[in-house]
Amino acid sequence: MNKPIVDKEELRLAIFGATPGNAHPYSWSAMFNGYDRERMTRECLYPAIPTYLNKQPEATLTIPGAKVTHVCCTGEGEFTAEHVAACANIPNVVTSPEEVIGHVDAVIIATDIGSEHVERCRPFVEAGVPIFVDKPMVDNPADLAVFDQWIEQGSPILSSSSMRYTKEFLPYRMSTHNLGQLKLVTMSMAKYWETYGIHAIEAIYPILGPGFLTCRNIGDKNRNFVHFTHRCGADVFIYVRKDMGAGTGLLTLQGSDGFDTVKSMDTFYAFKTQLEHFVRYLRTGVRPFPYQETHELMRMIIAGLNSREAGGVEVEV
Repeated sequence: MNKPIVDKEELRLAIFGATPGNAHPYSWSAMFNGYDRERMTRECLYPAIPTYLNKQPEATLTIPGAKVTHVCCTGEGEFTAEHVAACANIPNVVTSPEEVIGHVDAVIIATDIGSEHVERCRPFVEAGVPIFVDKPMVDNPADLAVFDQWIEQGSPILSSSSMRYTKEFLPYRMSTHNLGQLKLVTMSMAKYWETYGIHAIEAIYPILGPGFLTCRNIGDKNRNFVHFTHRCGADVFIYVRKDMGAGTGLLTLQGSDGFDTVKSMDTFYAFKTQLEHFVRYLRTGVRPFPYQETHELMRMIIAGLNSREAGGVEVEV
């Protein structure tokens, strides 16, 4: 029987990390603490963040029962922990993530460089502190083996892409029977396979379910064109391009009896729902989805990298 991981009325959270092009500490902290609207709008280096935050009603902006109480922004990002704290009402800034041990109930590692995550997580695994780690959890087999071992030992670790919770894709996670047997699934995504490929495959994964078999990436670092096969018989094509703009988050489903095209639009909803599931996991001990799904998704990321590095050969997932 599951039991709470943290049994407290209000959870104290720490948020960490600063990687280039990723400003989750601003927006994710605001979803717990609220934010200084004027300062965030005027000073945040990522204008998309205040744009979607400012659209939210105050009554539904934040996640009840949890606050970000500590922040540390180690990494090569373009912002400081002091600025995040000022924008998102965080009372404590620390210079080293380990300083929060004993002062918080859980930590959020809000960075998207998979090769860093084992070492970022290790102090908290050893201290028994629950962790949410941003996508992708890893980008190589050795680090995946470490996380597998930690999970087997019972460490409370959760990782996902926010696009698992995309509002616009929810009907297709419930059912695609009206489309008949799925034949072709495509999705386009911005930036790099190493950091944003997981957004595309984790958006698709709850629709098709487990059972990805092979992978072929015929692209390069800036233009990844990735083909997966799935046990259901569908072909999955994912295009991740450095300068992809309007096509980011565009999903197409083609079946024997019909087709649909839909685009991810509500970033705030996806992020907030992702964080709500982490809080629910802390309060209930019940995972929102099995860790085996994360394991398979990481194997898919690794397969895409291996195929590309081998010149586009087909590899097993």
